Amino acid sequence: MRTSNSRFLRQACIVLAAAMFCGHALADDNDSGLYLGGGYGQFDTKIENVEGVTDVIGNIDTDDGAWKLFAGWRFNKFISVEGDYIDLGNPRGNFDAAGSDGNYRVELAGFGAYVIGTLPITIFELSAKAGYYWHDVKLDVNLDNIGGGNGNVLHTDENGEAWVYGVGAGITLIDHLNFKLEYERMDLDRLEDSYTLWVTGAWRF
Repeated sequence: MRTSNSRFLRQACIVLAAAMFCGHALADDNDSGLYLGGGYGQFDTKIENVEGVTDVIGNIDTDDGAWKLFAGWRFNKFISVEGDYIDLGNPRGNFDAAGSDGNYRVELAGFGAYVIGTLPITIFELSAKAGYYWHDVKLDVNLDNIGGGNGNVLHTDENGEAWVYGVGAGITLIDHLNFKLEYERMDLDRLEDSYTLWVTGAWRF
């Protein structure tokens, strides 16, 4: 898991570095208006403190690929609002527990809304965001060898809400094409220490 995050971070830095040297970077005169974009990321979380589950199998640290689509409005070069559709993938895996083994699966997807503050530095920028994530979360944990067969220890299918906050660094090319590397944390129900590393691209109209 840590290796996959390190690999993703290295790849993200390579993408941003390549963007810095592709094409002719002009001063950004496009300070307000609509933007559309998407991103790919690495979602990392822990299944912790679930009654009847973690007391048997312990805490589970898991990750998966994530993606999002978003639209936003820049009031000026410092403040914007954004709406996202975010799919955090399907973290899954196997585990060994006392006297048995089993598997788990998490599914997370939903919509987010954010306020974003940006500090432009020529074609570069630093950003911070805060918002809310409305999502569906499904969690399945199964143990083998319960009563001679497979046994479902936990199944949930719930709607949830989570505070989200993050920071980012990016670059804008040809006044319109913005690339960004983001770190985002979420306060998710039934999951702890949840965060995503994103590489995003957006077109500023």
